[in-house]
Amino acid sequence: MNGSGIDYEAVFRALPGPVALLTTDLVYAEVNDSFLAVSGRTREQLVGRYLFDVFPDNPGDPDASGMRNLHASLRRVAATGERDTMALQRYDVADPSRPGVWEERYWSPVNTPVFDEDGKVVLILHRVEEVTELMRARGRAGGANGDRARVLEAELYTRARELQELNEQLRRAHAREHEVALSLQAAMLPAPGPLGQRSAAVRYRPAVGALNVCGDWYDLAELPGGRLAVAVGDVVGHGLAAAGVMGQLRSALSAASRVAQGPARALDVLGLYARSVEGAESTTAFLAVVDWSDHTLTYSSAGHPPAALLHPDGTVAFLDGATDPPLGARPEHVARPQAAAEFTAGASLVLYTDGLVERRHEDIDIGLHRLAGSLARHHGAAPEPLADAILADLMPSGGATDDTALIVIGL
Repeated sequence: MNGSGIDYEAVFRALPGPVALLTTDLVYAEVNDSFLAVSGRTREQLVGRYLFDVFPDNPGDPDASGMRNLHASLRRVAATGERDTMALQRYDVADPSRPGVWEERYWSPVNTPVFDEDGKVVLILHRVEEVTELMRARGRAGGANGDRARVLEAELYTRARELQELNEQLRRAHAREHEVALSLQAAMLPAPGPLGQRSAAVRYRPAVGALNVCGDWYDLAELPGGRLAVAVGDVVGHGLAAAGVMGQLRSALSAASRVAQGPARALDVLGLYARSVEGAESTTAFLAVVDWSDHTLTYSSAGHPPAALLHPDGTVAFLDGATDPPLGARPEHVARPQAAAEFTAGASLVLYTDGLVERRHEDIDIGLHRLAGSLARHHGAAPEPLADAILADLMPSGGATDDTALIVIGL
């Protein structure tokens, strides 16, 4: 019973369709009464046991593929966090009352992820509809109509199998695109070179389980007078297209920050360029220029989460004084805002993308508070250990559901 007064456990047991809850290791966590009825098993025979120890393939059928197909679907749901509706499956079931006897059974399964508060898949809802009686009824139809029904049923089953094979081919193609995009992104996001007496740490963490890489980026550029331009950005979209747009915008902002009069003007230039790049709409970016000669940070934001300034005493200030809409979402004749903040030796500047602080069904202020707490706990740490500590504190145990870029600059 929860605060709503609804006993969800009783609701689960009473669901009219057969449903089982599986752990991500494919062990039965719970089953409803309807599932027990269609499987011919007791709760004690299922809960706590590995799915395929209870329901293996029929050893007498060399063409049996139900176990392999179901295993692939469940692992895919656990890895990607996406629901998977399977094609019609023949999956024979052993008769518990007659050892060695297998019953020909047909099923239509749907596998759905269940998430925890951090967006991690913790359970899989396995729902099945048995269509064995439908198959048998069509097979029993007599005469020419019965023959026609059997032909149509065979065609339906064949088309379902072909559809499943096509889906597998598409998933493999997406996986290949994912690997190419990751390689492209890694090539465009190299580790920073020497910064003289200054130190910096960068981290990039792709989303766990996603078939597509996102368009997050970071950049550092040394400027005249010993200054440093540091930027992060996030392209809307996924895959090779987003990685390609990311590369164009990163290069354009790196060039603009070297010649423009301040971060706001550099983002203005980038915004104009983004209007000519398909897929660049609504990109967010944050650019800061560090000037050690007068201990100031000058910054501007195009719809991006604010950078954090960690002072030597452990206090944290978010640089949110110059926030404006994302690229391509503002009038060209209005200049972007720009702000400045002072720092002292021993401070740290932390830039990041939203994968670090945003969580499903959670206000971003909670994520920012979590980041501030982590920074306060680890104040005084050098950039490399500080970057590792931030990721350890903020990244979900099962990995983030969105890409994350992070830069830490020792001031």
